[in-house]
Amino acid sequence: MALYTRQDLIGTDQIYEGVIFKVRKDSLKRPGGEPISREVVEHNGGVVIACQPAPGQVLLINQYRYPIDEELLELPAGRVELGEDRLAAAQRELTEETGYLAKNWRDLSHMYSAPGFCTELLSFYHASLLEFRGKNLDEDEETEVLIVDLEEAWSWVQSGKIRDAKTIAGLALLIHP
Repeated sequence: MALYTRQDLIGTDQIYEGVIFKVRKDSLKRPGGEPISREVVEHNGGVVIACQPAPGQVLLINQYRYPIDEELLELPAGRVELGEDRLAAAQRELTEETGYLAKNWRDLSHMYSAPGFCTELLSFYHASLLEFRGKNLDEDEETEVLIVDLEEAWSWVQSGKIRDAKTIAGLALLIHP
């Protein structure tokens, strides 16, 4: 049972508004009357594409991630633009990051990335029947596309070679449908 909910909101201050996310500080009143504050990262959400060029294979990308100063192996993924349909965002991101267009799409699952402080909802899609069209990367992106045996990719999760949470979740959805 919740000690406080959004019904207990007494005020909100916008702390930061950027291109990718916003941060707000909510003030709430607990049942005993004492005030409490919560910082919330507001995010439009994202899409993750578990793309299979062939049964038993998965498409991964290797890309540099500035916040951790490392290259990561990941499933193709990206941000949903304000008002954008989630499937359309997944289709756009797959082509932008990998150059592939998929003819078959299936909804896999939806999950919150960090519900303790962030509103980001990730939508997972399965994509197959691929046709190469050419990458259309954002100016700050550079990706290396890899086609890997699905069992090998899962072994990379177990060994720590793949450490991206959304990729681990997406691969688990493929391994254990």
